Amino acid sequence: MGLLRFTAKRILQVIPLLIIVSMISFFIIRLAPIDPLAELRINPSISEETLQKEVKRLKLDKPIAVQYLYWAKSFVQLDLGYTSDGEKVSVKLKERIPNTLLLTLVVIFMTWITGIPLGILAAVKKETALDRLLTVFSSIGMAIPSFFFAILMLMFAVKTGWFPAGGLTSYNYNDMNFIGKICDISRHLVLPVIVLFTISLSGLQRQMRANMLEVLDSDYIKFARAKGLSEWKVIFKHALRNAVNPLITLLGFEFAGLLSGAALTEYVFQYPGLGRLILEAVMKSDINLVMASLMMGTIMLVAGNLIADILLLLTDPRTRKSQEAK
Repeated sequence: MGLLRFTAKRILQVIPLLIIVSMISFFIIRLAPIDPLAELRINPSISEETLQKEVKRLKLDKPIAVQYLYWAKSFVQLDLGYTSDGEKVSVKLKERIPNTLLLTLVVIFMTWITGIPLGILAAVKKETALDRLLTVFSSIGMAIPSFFFAILMLMFAVKTGWFPAGGLTSYNYNDMNFIGKICDISRHLVLPVIVLFTISLSGLQRQMRANMLEVLDSDYIKFARAKGLSEWKVIFKHALRNAVNPLITLLGFEFAGLLSGAALTEYVFQYPGLGRLILEAVMKSDINLVMASLMMGTIMLVAGNLIADILLLLTDPRTRKSQEAK
């Protein structure tokens, strides 16, 4: 019951945040000198009936504050309107969000199973040649811009032909069997994952190294060594548990960083994800799509932070006691 109460409390706390984000996004976009239906009006495939329906739904003849209230009501009811191409916004989001989640979760999984061991190794081998080598690689990974690295990887794919240069699936994807489809998607994910993984790994590995060094220098670790415990038990049974807890707190921020960093990477590789969708919607002044995409991105970021908080509650006894005291 404590976990359920904590989760419910956190969900209630983020509702004001979502409202504030929606208000800021809405007013900034609507105050710009752009006709929200400009793209729809010049699209010959859009009927006058559809245009009038959008005018009525968005309340464009009302003050901007009234427009926001009606937009918020429509969003809660999942009535997201139409894109400038005449497609339903909800359909576009349904297509793109799973692709972005797939890319992000693969990168996070690979980053954690690689970054944690490398951080531990660098801390244990402090000031050795291996530690310096890992520090150099992590510094390069943190310094290189994701957009530039993505272009390099795209050039590599074009020159070698070893991997697909863009997209998520091949032209004959629907003709493949189940195993073939998995392999095809995996090949298309390799380059975007390498770009985001390299950048994410650098920060996680350096943070893990710093945490481990701090924990290994603490009094209870010195006491454990004085008792004659093996170095393996000292590191993996006592030090690791305390060193990894701060990283769990940062999981939500890592999720947020990947979503924002993935936008440019998705655009370079023409990956059909949410980040690329937002960029294209902004360039086309597709107001309905921009607002809905921004809100869905915000919801995904909030969900990432909530998951991190729940994991910290499950792994850190101090956090559990603190919540029980409240």
